[in-house]
Amino acid sequence: MNIHFIAIGGSAMHNLALALHQKGYLITGSDDVIFEPSKSKLEEEDLLPKEFGWYPEKIHDKLDAVILGMHAKADNPELLKAKQLGLKIYSYPEFLYEQSKNKTRVVIGGSHGKTTITSMILHVLHYNGKEIDFMVGAQLEGISTMVHLTEENDFILLEGDEYLSSPIDRRPKFHLYKPNIALLSGIAWDHINVFPTYENYLEQFKIFVESITSGGILVYNEEDADLREIAENTTNQIRKHAYKTPEYTIQDGTTILNTPEGDLPIEVFGAHNLNNLAGAKWICQHMGVDEDDFYEAISTFKGASKRLEKIVDTKNLLVYKDFAHSPSKVMATTKAVKAQYENKTIVACLELHTYSSLTPEFLKQYNSSLDAADEAVVFYSPEALEIKKLPPIDEAQIFKAFGRSDLKVFTNALSFQEYLKTMDYANKVLLLMSSGNYGGLDFEEMKTWK
Repeated sequence: MNIHFIAIGGSAMHNLALALHQKGYLITGSDDVIFEPSKSKLEEEDLLPKEFGWYPEKIHDKLDAVILGMHAKADNPELLKAKQLGLKIYSYPEFLYEQSKNKTRVVIGGSHGKTTITSMILHVLHYNGKEIDFMVGAQLEGISTMVHLTEENDFILLEGDEYLSSPIDRRPKFHLYKPNIALLSGIAWDHINVFPTYENYLEQFKIFVESITSGGILVYNEEDADLREIAENTTNQIRKHAYKTPEYTIQDGTTILNTPEGDLPIEVFGAHNLNNLAGAKWICQHMGVDEDDFYEAISTFKGASKRLEKIVDTKNLLVYKDFAHSPSKVMATTKAVKAQYENKTIVACLELHTYSSLTPEFLKQYNSSLDAADEAVVFYSPEALEIKKLPPIDEAQIFKAFGRSDLKVFTNALSFQEYLKTMDYANKVLLLMSSGNYGGLDFEEMKTWK
């Protein structure tokens, strides 16, 4: 097939382009800007556009399909040309469904934990020599791309994002996959620029449950009251399996999981990650992995990239980085680090970076989210507010939102970085939470800090 990508540089888009290229498809693409690591990975496979920008002449009637990324706008000149020619235009999830119509589709959804659960499942299957197709939201150790597609594999594992499919398709991505087996990890209001009320956001998960194929399976976190209600009240003819956080202890900084085979030391930590592990176990069993084989494999799982990832561990400095940005994720991650290092001082730094987190009304959701930290820091850029066309936020609003009088607030990236560099790290753990980079914080350079 001859396929053109509009906005090929996106994290998901460039990985799909690489997967199809490896499958033997003829791939072209455009974008107005491409950052690392997408740029280098596309260049390595000779898929990097020769020039940045949108070029309608790249769209022609020999194309079998056009795949449209979220970064593009509805009036994109290449998209308009594709419409004019009557070409088949797919959103990213639509095309993944087309590639998996004849496979058993396993979809991992929920407001939090999707990437970690998907990564756990992939790790266990890889450990046990089971080959499947997949799409995951993070780079995994030992796996070169985040998307893998074949003709022969029976299963495909998909991370089910609830964000919009494309600029011209306003349906949440996970509504398009029609899973045979699905997991929902929990519901915590997010993406308020798209789902303005919690009720509206909740409705998307009800629709997802109804989209599971008749006779399919739903695995869900019974500790989430709203999710439990959705699962119990669905009229869809599906099998349902609830899971909850398993029993565990922490001994000398190591998390010990209680299993039927005895105590098992594991690499990941935090109640939320143990909950994720319980869900992953159910899915792996539905995909043909015995319980004892699951436990053997999961004991070697070190975590997904940017999910409670240990980025510095030297004599003087211990630093974790986490993608957490929504209030529930921030609270769970901060609690996890404090529980793991209860005898150390936890310095938790949160960057307010997403549209939701920078919205004055939504800020109230962060109340108490950093309470588990011994020292709490919030960084945000006034320029980010301007770019997103949001009203200004002052420090008083931040203090009120988080409910901590000892909170440190930074609005200047250099001042924030200087604060981190000059801190005394004796008996401390630094936790950095953001979907951004704190205005250019060099994580590699941190390894040289004294």
